[in-house]
Amino acid sequence: MKKLIALFACVLPMCAAFGDNPPPQPRVSIFSTTTDWSALTGLPLRQFVGNFDWDNSDVKQGLVLYYLDAFPCYGEADSVRIWLGPNSKSEGKLRLVCVHSPKSISFAWRNATRDADQAQSKGILTCPVSGEYELKIDISKCTIGPEWKEYR
Repeated sequence: MKKLIALFACVLPMCAAFGDNPPPQPRVSIFSTTTDWSALTGLPLRQFVGNFDWDNSDVKQGLVLYYLDAFPCYGEADSVRIWLGPNSKSEGKLRLVCVHSPKSISFAWRNATRDADQAQSKGILTCPVSGEYELKIDISKCTIGPEWKEYR
């Protein structure tokens, strides 16, 4: 009987602590799921470089972009973070490997200064792309999608 009372003494406070909220979820490690598009499509992979065009009003104190992999392209590991700042200053290079030139690409984005630490982004920024191997991305033509909290 004492063991049963001790068990309830431990379990009941835990139930009350969670209330209507679910228990915290463990962090999940994400590993690359990059597919060999060349093998699947029979099309050769080629390297593409993104070149950005922007005005100071588009970026304010700075805009950090993280390329979101999507067919027909995936980002090269060291080249998917780009900072765009005022006065045409930038840091980072967008290099993609694609089976053909994309018509649009998407980024996770946030406003930040050049040396800001990595932090949570706002949501998705989708940008039209022109050009072949030298991709042209005009930030003023990009569309801001919903914030992350609005995705379900």
